[in-house]
Amino acid sequence: MSHYFINDDKVSSNEREISYLVNGISFSLKVDNGVFSKDRLDLGSEFFIETLLKSNLGKNILDIGCGYGPIGLTLAKLTPSLNVTCSDVNTRALALCEKNARLLNLDHRVTCLQSDIYNKIEGLYDSIVSNPPIRAGKKVTYEIYNGARDHLIDGGSLYIVIRKAQGALSAKAYIETLYGNCEIIAKHKGYLVLKAVKKVN
Repeated sequence: MSHYFINDDKVSSNEREISYLVNGISFSLKVDNGVFSKDRLDLGSEFFIETLLKSNLGKNILDIGCGYGPIGLTLAKLTPSLNVTCSDVNTRALALCEKNARLLNLDHRVTCLQSDIYNKIEGLYDSIVSNPPIRAGKKVTYEIYNGARDHLIDGGSLYIVIRKAQGALSAKAYIETLYGNCEIIAKHKGYLVLKAVKKVN
């Protein structure tokens, strides 16, 4: 069985377009089979984007597990001061993200990078954001939370969105052991947005 969080060349391609509205602005992105949320923008990502737009993300952010790019690209489009790195292990998703960045005229501020979690990620970011691939299991999702510390500036923040029914509170408790803090900054229809700050040493 194929999953969106792996590469599977056997999945047939059927590229198409989805549209969604954020802050009254319409977005249209290319999607395909074999990527997450291929039929519509999922509620978690939509709520996450709206929450992040109210947050102080700094200037340089990493969207890890970006898929075809709805989170990172929407943030970049609506916040002209942002430079965004979008990363994913799924080559089809990443190719779509690159195409969507070009279509939105964002390729000068958005870098798309294939990376298995953090193995190709270099440098430090003001914020790392993720709608983590829960179906990939805790080994993957918890490494996203853990590895973020090495890629955040001192005082930088990790933001994730996760459903309460999919382990949000246990994820919060784990993140607290890593960062010494983790707060719920927003809730909506069972989704929680968590924020942890990398403390200055």
